[in-house]
Amino acid sequence: MSSSKSSSRLAFLDWTRGLAAVLMLNGHVFHSFTRPQDREGGTFVLTQFIGGMPPAIFLFLVGVTLAFLMESRERKGIGAGRRVWSALKRARYLLGLAILFRIQLFVFGQPSTQWSDLLRVDILNAMGLAVAVFASLALVPTAQRVRAGALLGLLVAFAAPLVSALDWSAVPSPLRAYIVPDTLFFGFFPWAAFVAFGISAGSVLRLARREQLDRVVQWAAVLGMALVMGGRFFADIPYSIYPKSDFWLNGPWLILIKLGVILLILAAAYLWTEYAAGPGWSWMRQFGTTSLLVYWVHTELVYGRWLYFWKESLTPAQSAVASLCVILLMLGLAVVWTNRKQVWAWLSLRSALLEPRRVPGD
Repeated sequence: MSSSKSSSRLAFLDWTRGLAAVLMLNGHVFHSFTRPQDREGGTFVLTQFIGGMPPAIFLFLVGVTLAFLMESRERKGIGAGRRVWSALKRARYLLGLAILFRIQLFVFGQPSTQWSDLLRVDILNAMGLAVAVFASLALVPTAQRVRAGALLGLLVAFAAPLVSALDWSAVPSPLRAYIVPDTLFFGFFPWAAFVAFGISAGSVLRLARREQLDRVVQWAAVLGMALVMGGRFFADIPYSIYPKSDFWLNGPWLILIKLGVILLILAAAYLWTEYAAGPGWSWMRQFGTTSLLVYWVHTELVYGRWLYFWKESLTPAQSAVASLCVILLMLGLAVVWTNRKQVWAWLSLRSALLEPRRVPGD
């Protein structure tokens, strides 16, 4: 599946990840720069509502790529223990990035940052923990992984209100942030559900032949619509199976609605990349292939001290312009990073051409 043909057939995954990156950039710019008096307006609320989708998309796609890894190791005949170890190494990589990310923000934010900031549970932490927990799915064949991933996703989603209802006062707050639903952190409940659903979806993509992919995407769109409509219906029912739940914090129906939206986005991305977009360069896919770099840099740029003069001081229209500027800046960074070897070669050649020539005898 590493051939150019296979990469082309799964280009819609990069496109979807790129869309998530753009929505993330726009939502964060508005969140950081919009004036307090404009935060009740429709424009700001809409950007934050849409901006709630990128974390779910990123987590889902991490699950998809994890399923690819598991299937690849299985197809090569690698033993079960080594397959699990490969998944755990992916978790170690993500957790290592999460630690480095927090350290960088801590250092760059001095002297206003606190030691507790190093323990903040961000989306990279959530990815690492979820991948580590679900690494055991490498033990089962790919066909069984489809069902196992879906069931684990449902279990995590529907257990979230129960986890919130438990008494966690005796658990240290850094550990609690990794597990318990919280509006400030990406706890395992319910966010890890998207990784499990992604493992299920990625396993389906690995099982599907090239000529079956159109039908798979059609069923994904149908399932996505059913999840959105069904989740909305059950969320509006005036009674609940839980003693206490919060739709926006730990509601399982919100998770299923977001999953439905993700499936619809994937279907639309597939139609676009397969039948509408040309074979050339795509700025959306460019964002998708460098999403980690964009996430890392823009967080420091938008929430750090670099653009302090815009913090909570712009109107919605001005925030929209700032968002466009940040998106273009991050796109330029992504292009330069992707072509860094060519850029470095060009700079070296230019430096050599501009260097004064020595005349013999000088």
